[in-house]
Amino acid sequence: MNFKNTVYIIMGGTTGMGLAAAVALKSEGAEVLVVGRNEESCVKAAETLGEGSIALSGDATDPKTVRTAIQRGHDAFGSITGLFHVAGGSGRKWGDGPLDKISLEGWNKTMELNLTSMMLSNQAMVNYFLEHKNPGTILNMGSVLGYSPSPKYFTTHAYAAAKSAIIGFSKSIASYYAEYGIRVNVVAPSLFITPMAKRAAEDDEILSFLKTKQPLDGGRPGAAEDINTAVLMFLHPASKFITGQILAVDGGWTLSEGQYPQGN
Repeated sequence: MNFKNTVYIIMGGTTGMGLAAAVALKSEGAEVLVVGRNEESCVKAAETLGEGSIALSGDATDPKTVRTAIQRGHDAFGSITGLFHVAGGSGRKWGDGPLDKISLEGWNKTMELNLTSMMLSNQAMVNYFLEHKNPGTILNMGSVLGYSPSPKYFTTHAYAAAKSAIIGFSKSIASYYAEYGIRVNVVAPSLFITPMAKRAAEDDEILSFLKTKQPLDGGRPGAAEDINTAVLMFLHPASKFITGQILAVDGGWTLSEGQYPQGN
């Protein structure tokens, strides 16, 4: 796909699926600005993306971060075509888990990381499109756990609630802003090898379960690059007739029951 003369901001774009998407966009001719949580990841991302790309460090839950990114992107490239919001994270270490054990801090932190950060980036991007009277596209990162639970191994109920809310939020704003040519969609991966998935990816029992839960391509966890085809499709200006859609990139997760070891 030809992305010449397009510009994208990727919140959470310095590692994992965000960085993989940035590399894919850049390879197809787009200009990219990525935002990550820390300086070290930003330096590495800038080296990976090469000359002309911009990597900024900042907290996605701080409204100033996305506003700064939009201003830097506009100043550097002249306009912004779209936003891919990847930023989020697990609230497990703050107390997310099964409902009977969730702490209020775990609930609030999970919502802040995954839902508040996305609202802030989407709001700022919509305001930019409206201000400049330009059409544009927003792609939000969901999760299959937002609508296809797996109760034995993946029991972070605040996280599931946040990812489910991303779907409702995205559909609602897609409907409201469609008349302005602003498209909003969601890509929903299953278990991918990312920094957040370290716990599951290093658990032999979960990996065994995964062979039947997401059975495509040998029943493996997703690689960061597996998301790219869907991301490029949604972000490309030629997808101007697609909005309010949720696409699972899940290796068959939502179609498969998954088998537990005998005796469990």
